Amino acid sequence: MPRFILAFRGGMPKSPEEGQKMMTDWNGWMDGLGSSLVDKGAGFGKSRFLTGQDREEKAGDPLSGYSVVEASDIDAALDMARRNPIFALGGTIEVAECLQM
Repeated sequence: MPRFILAFRGGMPKSPEEGQKMMTDWNGWMDGLGSSLVDKGAGFGKSRFLTGQDREEKAGDPLSGYSVVEASDIDAALDMARRNPIFALGGTIEVAECLQM
């Protein structure tokens, strides 16, 4: 079955209470994915964006984490992503199929 990366952007909590609620909601979302969640992924810290060998620029909304799911197709992966709590904090999710190299 194909795998899809869910790349999370933004959606960082602004208070400890907001962070605790996000983690509770996030864990519920992951539990709801069951065996479709093949890699819980990780959150990311501050990042920098290179546009060439010696060129660094400011990016838009930085990556804040990722997860990997198995789904029959990208539409099914999008359905899984739509239930993620990141949207409550203004974050976004990019969904892309992981290709075998």
